[in-house]
Amino acid sequence: MTPRALYVHIPWCLKKCPYCDFNSHEAADPPFDAYGHQLVEDLEADLEDFGHQPLKSIFFGGGTPSLMPPQALEPLFAALDRHRLINAATEITLEANPGTRDLGHLAGYQALGVNRISIGVQSFNPASLAHLGRVHSVDDARRCIEDAQTRGFEKLNVDLMHGLPAQQAEDVLFDLNTALSMGISHLSWYQLTIEPNTAFYKHPPTLPDESSLETAEALGLQCILDAGLAQYEISAYARPGHEAEHNLNYWEFGDYLGIGAGAHGKLTIDGRLMRTTRTRHPNHYLNRDSAHAERHYLESATVATECLMNGLRLKRGMSYSLFQERTGLDPHTVRREQFARADALGLLEPDRFQATPLGWRHLNTLLEMLV
Repeated sequence: MTPRALYVHIPWCLKKCPYCDFNSHEAADPPFDAYGHQLVEDLEADLEDFGHQPLKSIFFGGGTPSLMPPQALEPLFAALDRHRLINAATEITLEANPGTRDLGHLAGYQALGVNRISIGVQSFNPASLAHLGRVHSVDDARRCIEDAQTRGFEKLNVDLMHGLPAQQAEDVLFDLNTALSMGISHLSWYQLTIEPNTAFYKHPPTLPDESSLETAEALGLQCILDAGLAQYEISAYARPGHEAEHNLNYWEFGDYLGIGAGAHGKLTIDGRLMRTTRTRHPNHYLNRDSAHAERHYLESATVATECLMNGLRLKRGMSYSLFQERTGLDPHTVRREQFARADALGLLEPDRFQATPLGWRHLNTLLEMLV
């Protein structure tokens, strides 16, 4: 069977960041207990509709999952145990904002079974944090990382951004060296982009020019590699054995259930690929009539595009056999019909869906050929 994971969306934040286009909402006192019980209803509905299958991984994203008290998640973990969907080997990640650092929460998450923490630092520069509208300080970020390490979270990711307003190459290297000096095992490092429906889109900040971005990216990449982390995806770096299993499942076009407000899922049902969605706004979600997700099947052309938009982000790409297994489509036909220009330009390896070194440097061009 296609591997299956679970995504759990927690939709609340202390403050909406100006660059964020995710389904997140400011709230002073969110109804966490009620929301936790709704998550169980979602899970039960999905199991009824799509069957029981052990989960490869679970990811609590948001919003700010670390706002949610561990006791509000206890019913969900009890249901996961009751249905035998998880075991000690299941990777279970929770996103944490240093501005919501709480040692009691951290211990409680670990007691439930969370074994991987992803910390949204973004920068160790106070000016950059202010530009990004973050609610935490540099000291908060350092202590959050140290607390997770003290608690024994061996799998720990730190998110950092570059291409920030007024950021120079030396600032990028300072952020990277600070994080890497703390002995982290996984790094997500990506460029700030201005997305529609954000405060930055309405009032764009002044960002570094292309030449400055290229210089900072080249220096930053070398800094990360020198520290012993290997790049395995366009924005992900890890020590051996610490790659994010949940994200790999996305990029390799595995299946996943999506529960919580606005959560999406992707499932293989009787050889066909289905997308599921749930009510987006948390108030509407909490007052819905049914826990069963809306669903629609994907057309063949969409399946190939979605699969390769994910698979080509991996340095190792995707083998023909895995592509055929996950999509049911002939890889040779897809290659001939969608990548003739890529082959002419030498952007793809000859016997798999994998960018050549030239293709990796021009990955956006390669991906644009799919759409």
